[in-house]
Amino acid sequence: MAAVDKIDRRGFLKASAVGLGGLTLGFHLPDDRPWAPDAASFQPNAFLQIDTDGTVTIWVAKAEMGQGVRTALPMIIADELDADWSTVRVVPADAHPTKYGSQMTVGSRSVRGGAWPALRTAGATAREMLVAAAAARWGVPPAHCRTENGHVRHDGSRRVLSYGQLATAAAGLPVPGQPRLKDPSEFRLIGRPMPQIDTRDKITGRAVFGLDVRVPNMLFATVVHCPVFGGSLKGFDASAARRVPGVKDVVEISQGVAVVAVNTWAAFQGARVLEIKWTPGEFAMSSRDISESFARLAEQPGAVARNDGDVEAAIRRAAKHVEATYEVPYLAHATMEPMNCTADVRSNTCEIWAPTQNPQGTQRAAAQITGLPVERVTVHVTYLGCGLGRRSRSDFVQDAVETSMKVGAPVQTVWTREEDMQHDWYRPATYNVLEGGVDASGRLTAFKLRIVAPPIVGRGPRYGPGVDQASVDGAANMPYEIPNLFVDYGRSPVPVPTGHWRSVGPSQNTFVVESFIDELAHAGGRDPVEFRRELLRGYPRLGRVLELAAEKAGWGTSPPAGRARGVALVEDKGGLVAEVAEVSLDGDRVRVHRVTCAADFGQIVNPATVHAQVVGSVVTGLSAAFYGEITIEGGRVMQSNFHDYPLLRIDEMPQVDVHIVESTADPGGVGEPAVPPIAPAVANALFALTGVRVRRLPIRLENIGATFGKSDSEL
Repeated sequence: MAAVDKIDRRGFLKASAVGLGGLTLGFHLPDDRPWAPDAASFQPNAFLQIDTDGTVTIWVAKAEMGQGVRTALPMIIADELDADWSTVRVVPADAHPTKYGSQMTVGSRSVRGGAWPALRTAGATAREMLVAAAAARWGVPPAHCRTENGHVRHDGSRRVLSYGQLATAAAGLPVPGQPRLKDPSEFRLIGRPMPQIDTRDKITGRAVFGLDVRVPNMLFATVVHCPVFGGSLKGFDASAARRVPGVKDVVEISQGVAVVAVNTWAAFQGARVLEIKWTPGEFAMSSRDISESFARLAEQPGAVARNDGDVEAAIRRAAKHVEATYEVPYLAHATMEPMNCTADVRSNTCEIWAPTQNPQGTQRAAAQITGLPVERVTVHVTYLGCGLGRRSRSDFVQDAVETSMKVGAPVQTVWTREEDMQHDWYRPATYNVLEGGVDASGRLTAFKLRIVAPPIVGRGPRYGPGVDQASVDGAANMPYEIPNLFVDYGRSPVPVPTGHWRSVGPSQNTFVVESFIDELAHAGGRDPVEFRRELLRGYPRLGRVLELAAEKAGWGTSPPAGRARGVALVEDKGGLVAEVAEVSLDGDRVRVHRVTCAADFGQIVNPATVHAQVVGSVVTGLSAAFYGEITIEGGRVMQSNFHDYPLLRIDEMPQVDVHIVESTADPGGVGEPAVPPIAPAVANALFALTGVRVRRLPIRLENIGATFGKSDSEL
């Protein structure tokens, strides 16, 4: 089990509080900063509270964007506590710089990692203190007592006390240093499919998303940003905008021009007639220019991310040598809820309501903009209408804070879909040059990959100097045992903004790696599943996942007439996933009929949420595979809305069969690992069906028929 940060007994008691006749237990999630209680905060630390009426309140410090953390995280605490689930009350935590550790909700980290042992320990600590309080009252050893459904029981005398009855007494007891955590066989809630606690609120409209926020005297605004990357505002004429009924003001802010009105529609209408002149920057490239610059950079050695064996010698000795170039485009996040934020900046306070994945980053950004101390900035985290990594940024928060400062009132800023699409932090386009070799028996002996891309985070110590970690994840750490493996990275200076997109590096690198693995299997005359199975001999967990997917998909049997199957797998953020896609061609249209997904996510908290996340990941991956492409002309994004950046439609949705490997390993990520394998699984199935390799995304449906008969190198 992962290590848990500890606080001493004195610190724990200082963090605990006896108030309103109840027991409050403070705890913290692991973080690299020292933790200390903050008595002045109107919300407690990430903690559990038990009131004398038996109510169990649990604060959740992660953002809810449909992945189910407002149910899963309380389940962990409640299970170790042996709480009555019907008495649990869940409260979203406001941002705090230190109390909760990192509140950033990215990387499928809400359950996995430090939260898992920390939340279990919090529940177990409370349970042992309640047992001690009951044992003291009854004059029996604590070992003779047990907990069940919000009560402590002494079976010998058949006495029972509720947690509410014990709360006050338990608050004054010593804190156990190392409470006993349950064996997985004792879990009552963890591992059971549980309805999400907020489903009814979402169905009835009571759930508050960013766009639902309303505060007294609030104005509404939208912001027009420079359409060209690197450009700046030269000037604007607001006279036409001010004549639009409902428009109250037009103000310049750092990132553009804000139109402020009595409602969002009026702000949008005012923005449409706003006359703005921009000064273009130096960037004026097109997508073709960018691709050509990547190709030139690929001719030079990059920063080495992995170097096992002697790949050049192995390629020279190979019985069969394969070369290929793969490309993927920029992708937008295209979240269902456009970027928005509500801010109320006053002389000595700033209050924010935001659908943000980064509450603390929002708090820091607002403090920097306003000049206020961080503790004077309150950030309320609303529900997120989809995040996908986009809402880890604070640019949309900056717009709201600055606009509120300019007009002296609370303001809700809402970006139009066009502004949202054209001012994203995009998944980077990449250019990938590959070489590989197999021996006379068809075994893989060499794999070489050069990745050219702009950086996502700009650094990453995992792979060495000069390597952007996020850009090579899913490639440099591929799970296969290959004796001669080389991966390097060419850093492109193209200034299109890039950021984290669902599953980040593996989302594109798995397409490249798994497609080329398939090419090498074909070159060696090997079955693609058997070829991978051999490479996974040292990784039995992933091997079992591959076997399960193949078995459930009927691999090795003949698919229905006119169909073919393709396979791909990934290890991503602690999740192990293999997918088999069954496809056919209907004229120029690719039809995905069935996706068989097998996964090992370690210990699962809520299987119902896991199933939903896997299916949703397949939808995301298919949308990107078939339609996702942001193109650049003259330094600006050409797509503007869903008419030219479409998503998968309901009549295109395949049957998705999800098979989960039971595991007691520590939890792995769930929300992202099922995204990467679907694109290569479909592409590999298309090759099995047509003999055509897809080496560039998106898969252009109208061009599929025209490519038949061409050699691999022509695609």
